[in-house]
Order: sequence, then structure tokens, then C-alpha cells
Amino acid sequence: MTGSLYDLGAGDFLAGITDYCLPPTGAAPVVRVGGTKSPRVEDILKLDPELVLANQEENTAATVEALEEAGVKVWVTFPRSVENSLSVLWTLVRLFQLHTAAPKVKTMEVTLEWTARASAMRPPARVFCPIWKGEREGEDVWWMTFNSETYAHDVLRVCGGTNVFGSRSRRYPLRADLGEAPAEAAMERDLRYPRLPASEIREADPEVILLPSEPFAFDEADRKQIQKELSSTSAVTHDRVHLIDGSLVTWHGTRLARALVELPPLLEAVPTG
Repeated sequence: MTGSLYDLGAGDFLAGITDYCLPPTGAAPVVRVGGTKSPRVEDILKLDPELVLANQEENTAATVEALEEAGVKVWVTFPRSVENSLSVLWTLVRLFQLHTAAPKVKTMEVTLEWTARASAMRPPARVFCPIWKGEREGEDVWWMTFNSETYAHDVLRVCGGTNVFGSRSRRYPLRADLGEAPAEAAMERDLRYPRLPASEIREADPEVILLPSEPFAFDEADRKQIQKELSSTSAVTHDRVHLIDGSLVTWHGTRLARALVELPPLLEAVPTG
């Protein structure tokens, strides 16, 4: 949201940002108020904001409730699709009266339409995109990815990819997610981010593997590990394991403009014949 406001010409409205926000080079300093999960509510209140922009996935309910109890208006966003993201941008345009920014959002809408049409004219590539990895002591590595209930899934779709784990729900506990034990009732827990053993990924046989720089900073060592662990997949066989800027798949908002340009060339299906 911070990046989108700057891109739309509304950076001057920002009184405070998180420690992880990235203002453009040369922008005037803005007060930092802590992390997304642990903002300093007292510091936010000292800024006397007319509105706080929050995100359901990144910010806690406790923070939102504390601000509202103090009389601050909070707008909580939670886009799970490209269309949701564009809707948020149009709301920003109206809210901050960014009349000169409207053509930018309209251009993104047109580009999205063109990209979707072009993608529909060719077979979609089967894609695996992990967002985290971990391992249990003395045991194999596992990778976390996302399913169809996420913005990242929809970005891959409109850019010509099919998320091979779009229908995969997270299971609890970890051993159940890795197929080693029965699953317990999930109750109200989040099901959108399953954790996968290498065997399950090999079985899905992705044609393209994207290794984003965030939220986990995958690097060349991780790419080599993937190539070794998943050597039988089409993605590795055809040398289609790519390190990418993670913001292209995880940042909703104006970063979509870059995603529509940079992702489609990586998501063409493996040639046959």
C-alpha cells in the first residue's frame, strides 16, 4: 500500500509507515512505527492520523482494535485476487482525489485484459512457487506454497500459469501436512499455505518453478537444491527454475504493472514435439 501511494502520487499523505515499507529514492523521510505484526500503537497515535491503512493478513486484529478504540479510523484491506487489488487502487484514487493517477490504474486494467487474452491463447504452464522452506532436525526439507485463495495464485493465473497446488489445503499438524500422520480439525486456522515434501512436488511435476526473493529470500543455493531434490520434474529437466523478485507475486497494488510484463515470458508452457 505504501508503494502504491507513492506510485499514484500520494506519498505526501503518509504520516507514518512500517519498518518494512520502501519509499522511493529521494522521498522525504517518514516516521517509522514498527513492524507489521508489532507496530508501536502509541507512536501511531502521536501522529494523529485521519486514517490508518491496514491489511488483514499482515496486521493483527489486536492492533486494529486498539486503534479503533482510540478513535482512529482504520481501513482493513485483504485482496485475494487481481480484481480485488485493482478495486483497492480505485478506492485510493477516489479517497485521496488522485485525478492524475486514474489513467495509471486504467492502463493497468487494459494491460491486464491484454495479458489475460494472450495467456488464454496458449496452454498454461504448470507452476510451483514456494514462499518459504524449513526442515525438521535430521529430516528432509519441506516447502510452503499457496493455494487458490490468495492474490499470488491469481497473479500466476492471469500471467499464463496454473498453480499446481491451487486446490491443496494446509493440514494440521506439520506431520499431517507432509503426509505422515492423520490431520486434525483445522477449526478457524488458515488453510491457504500448505507445506509440501519433495515427493509431493515431484508427483505434481511442475513445468516452471519460481523462487521469489520474499517472504523467504530464495537464492542461487536454493535453486541448486531444488534442481537436485526435484531433478525428475519437467521444470528442472527443461532448465526452468527461475529466481524472481518476490514482490511480483506477493505485492498487490501498483506492482501488478511490473508483474504483467515480467511474469508471462517465464510462464510459457514447455514446448512439445
